[in-house]
Amino acid sequence: MRDGADNVVIVCSIENIDPMGVHTGDSITVAPTLTLTDKEYQRLRDMSIAIIREIGVDTGGSNIQFAVNPDNGDVIVIEMNPRVSRSSALASKATGFPIAKLAAKLSVGLSLADIQNDITLKTPASFEPTLDYIVTKVPRFAFEKFPGASSVLSTQMKAVGEAMAIGRTFRESIQKCFRSLETGRAGWGFDSKKKEFPTKEDLMAALRIPTPERIFYIFNAFELGLTVEEIYDISRYDPWVLHNLRSIYDTGMGLQGRLLEEIGAEELFEMKSMGFSDVQIAELCNVSETEVRQRRKALGLKPVYKTVDTCASEFEAYTPYLYSTYESTSVWGEDIAAGFSSEVPPPSGKNKVVILGGGPNRIGQGIEFDYCCVHACFELREQGFETVMINSNPETVSTDYDTSDRLYFEPLTLEDVVAVLEAEQPDGIIVQFGGQTPLKLAVPLQRYLASDEAKEAGLGHTKILGTSPDSIDAAEDRDRFAAILDELGIRQPANGLATSMAEAKDAADRIGYPVVVRPSYVLGGRGMEIVYDEEELAKYMTADVVVESEHPVLIDRFLTNATEVDVDALADSEGNVVIGGIMEHIEEAGIHSGDSACSLPTVSISYNAMVTIRGWSVALAKRLKVVGLMNIQWAVQGEDVYILEANPRASRTVPFVSKAIGKPLAKLASRLMAGSTLDELDFKTEIIPRHIAVKEAVLPFSKFQGADIILSPEMRSTGEVMGIDTSFGAAFYKAQIAAGLSLPTEGSIFMSANDRDKPACLNIAKDFLDMGYKILATRGTFSFLVKNGLNPPEVEMVLKVHEGRPHVIDSLKSHNISLFIMTPASDEHPSSGREVRRTAVMNKIPVVTTVSGARATAQALRLLKSQPVEVQAMQDYHPSS
Repeated sequence: MRDGADNVVIVCSIENIDPMGVHTGDSITVAPTLTLTDKEYQRLRDMSIAIIREIGVDTGGSNIQFAVNPDNGDVIVIEMNPRVSRSSALASKATGFPIAKLAAKLSVGLSLADIQNDITLKTPASFEPTLDYIVTKVPRFAFEKFPGASSVLSTQMKAVGEAMAIGRTFRESIQKCFRSLETGRAGWGFDSKKKEFPTKEDLMAALRIPTPERIFYIFNAFELGLTVEEIYDISRYDPWVLHNLRSIYDTGMGLQGRLLEEIGAEELFEMKSMGFSDVQIAELCNVSETEVRQRRKALGLKPVYKTVDTCASEFEAYTPYLYSTYESTSVWGEDIAAGFSSEVPPPSGKNKVVILGGGPNRIGQGIEFDYCCVHACFELREQGFETVMINSNPETVSTDYDTSDRLYFEPLTLEDVVAVLEAEQPDGIIVQFGGQTPLKLAVPLQRYLASDEAKEAGLGHTKILGTSPDSIDAAEDRDRFAAILDELGIRQPANGLATSMAEAKDAADRIGYPVVVRPSYVLGGRGMEIVYDEEELAKYMTADVVVESEHPVLIDRFLTNATEVDVDALADSEGNVVIGGIMEHIEEAGIHSGDSACSLPTVSISYNAMVTIRGWSVALAKRLKVVGLMNIQWAVQGEDVYILEANPRASRTVPFVSKAIGKPLAKLASRLMAGSTLDELDFKTEIIPRHIAVKEAVLPFSKFQGADIILSPEMRSTGEVMGIDTSFGAAFYKAQIAAGLSLPTEGSIFMSANDRDKPACLNIAKDFLDMGYKILATRGTFSFLVKNGLNPPEVEMVLKVHEGRPHVIDSLKSHNISLFIMTPASDEHPSSGREVRRTAVMNKIPVVTTVSGARATAQALRLLKSQPVEVQAMQDYHPSS
């Protein structure tokens, strides 16, 4: 960072663990740099200062990336970004030095010496941060969501999120970070997730190719007897990194097969200080995680908590931002150095609430849930509670050191959460806001809190706030939930569950194809598919996502031509329920709610269906004894309403609904969980806004070459945008523009519809022609349009790829097509059109793959052609908020 007085500070040095050639966003990174000599580091420092001055960054931060040849020390400058970058958030969280906040202050004329350090309250910002710990960042990927996309890492970033962990050593830090990823890993190896290779040659080939799993293949290499030097020659991971991983491997193998009670305090302490989790140790000793935790505590081994204070403990930290490590007086004696003590601040006397965050961003669980956690922190602090946040995501506001009273940068595992609870002694825990991550911990945490172990740890008074874990489980457990629906008379699609192919076949035969299948306890539609016959069902039941799941597969009748509706509701402890918002999906049922555009209020749902939805939503929230937020998804076929699922927690639609109606639902829900009622909050009735708000998904198909772009029950969007206006067409148009789609006001529109959708496309084609567009259609669609009264030259036939040239791909590449509409056949997986759709995406042509989406696009274009779109401040839509 540089200020107007030419003061320059180096905030953070970050080293990529993956060799050169992997995008830094896709690489495992560590801070500070670990493999450079001091001379090499000082040289990069001097270069950085010279570059920021030469480029002319007068105020603010810069990110400068170097490549260093480990053989001779040669340095190449890769790039310089004269702005905050992706790594700025990581550097800020790693050091406690808020780069963007300080850059804003520098931009209005302050100098680094003028700005006080928020954490120490003594030092100025011109003091460079000093780290007495190691920070590791590991990216999270979602290749399983994009069949056909290559998982090879290169210069095109493909990660969808990341986790960060802090430890005293590299080994502790990286093991904590692997278990923070929430991919089933308990650390580096020793967790039943090891991949087996048929031959040594297969392993060697895998070590040469940069992929997300390559770091774990080093474990296999050690097992096969490969040396550090041999692995380095193949993979180019730095020998220093490999020696540290070898140390983890040797320590773990030394414990394998031994009895837990044989392990003494010093040996167990060594493992914990190297980042081994209780789960890994349990795997090695063939015991349960609980047994390891109890044995560890019996030996006096508990984590201590250290602060991120920007100054390596030289000054006191006034903003508690903590991480765990293992330094134990019970092992080394009471005359230990003062630095070995825990730095958790003393009790304040306020009621204390722990909020569990959502962990790393991923498809299906992103910043929408972090928004809820942050709003809960803000509201509860304002109401006089002491707030404690646990999270591992460096990209989010919840891990800013000033969002909560105390921040623990820790993995969201049972072991790590229990340790924080025992250190903090809170009155309550909130698991509703962070998505599926904390929700999965609800039942294990409840079990722990009810145990003698928790009472002995002083947690006899601690409870999970809001909806009970039992009610959460009742909504997830198919049999319990079905019984509740029968009791309330709520209709649901015919369904079943299966733990084997035989059971799945019986259920599907009884229900009738097509069916929707998915593992239970998943978020983001992970592993959800529509299957049309027994052959597809057999293929699904042998897929990894099913085989690796501990839970049964859910099987539901697929509701064709249905419209999906989302409801967010609030409920208090006295049984009062108020609907926050009812959203109508623009894409039909069968497309994941996270990938579908939706509008609030609804635009086409019948009055009778709306009455049913409101009544059943309130009844279900009361029956489940919801306290806080609840999301319910419905499908509407004509006048018939079916429930699809209910989630007694915050949903990804909460931020959208809150902004559409002008009420902060997450803040209200946090008050309800803390004991307030809806009457006390003066939120007694559903708000129907005068305007229309449209949410649109942002899809990353351009990043995943080879993946098909067809929407399905499996969520693949990585973000969302919102358009707001007084009409649906204008709001939808704004949402498309915000999502990066430039809708054309003239030109040719390509249409290719399956047989089922052809009748609906007829009127859409007529609408486009009436607005002055030209239609290019494939043979079947062209014949249907001509047969029903549309004639050339307004409608022209374009050849499919296999019919000769010039074909549709030629037209796309020549930019003869301005809008691409293609609805694939619903009874097959349409690989034949994949290349055509990918060509449209790569040429930045707007793509629509559903009839409902095409209809909404036509509405937006008609409005755009008739009047200008106006902008208005959000406050003007909600003047009384």
